[in-house]
Amino acid sequence: MIPAIEIDNLYFKYNGQKDYILKGINLSVKQGEILAIVGLSGNGKSTLCYTLNGIIPNTFKGDFHGSVKILGNNVKDTDRAELATIVGVVFQDPDTQLFSPTVEDEIAFGPENLCVSREEIGQRIEEVLKLIDMERYRYENPNNLSGGEKQLIALGAVLSLEPDILVFDEAMAQIDEKGKGKIKNVIKKLKEDGKTIVMIEHDFNNLDIVDRIVLLKDGKIQEFKGEL
Repeated sequence: MIPAIEIDNLYFKYNGQKDYILKGINLSVKQGEILAIVGLSGNGKSTLCYTLNGIIPNTFKGDFHGSVKILGNNVKDTDRAELATIVGVVFQDPDTQLFSPTVEDEIAFGPENLCVSREEIGQRIEEVLKLIDMERYRYENPNNLSGGEKQLIALGAVLSLEPDILVFDEAMAQIDEKGKGKIKNVIKKLKEDGKTIVMIEHDFNNLDIVDRIVLLKDGKIQEFKGEL
């Protein structure tokens, strides 16, 4: 079985930067694995995240060397729309991802832009809302929800594209313990369904559901030994 993610000797620095922020990253993630990437702020965790869905190097430009392969596909050679159906990213602040008037519209937005049939979109909305346990909020305005509920809707919008790989970029940083518990439960369900999960994290209390932890330090992936 090919790896879900295969990163080989990856170097990257943003335009205008003197030093590389990623310095020879090598990382392999198995299909169905929950991997946590930890590290101090400024060590490139979000930058690494952006390489997984093609934002780097296709949108955020810079000096990029090495390769990032997702299910065997090189991100540099893969269309962004196609990548969106393979890798879904949930960011720290759900308000940056939510903009539709209702929860239903939010979840439908991605598939509509990919010209998925109306019948299929309706089915995906029902399945996603059931998975994230937010069926009762289907016609609610996301602005009226709590931070944890908003994050679940942001996750639902990503899941509607049916990606094989989910990246959580500090996605539990701004929500309470109840909200964190709900998101962890969804992550465990996704693993049961064979999805691959990458969690960019700084809070070790959120890592009780992961299979493996690696440390990003000084621009390189290292074995995690319990200290940042």
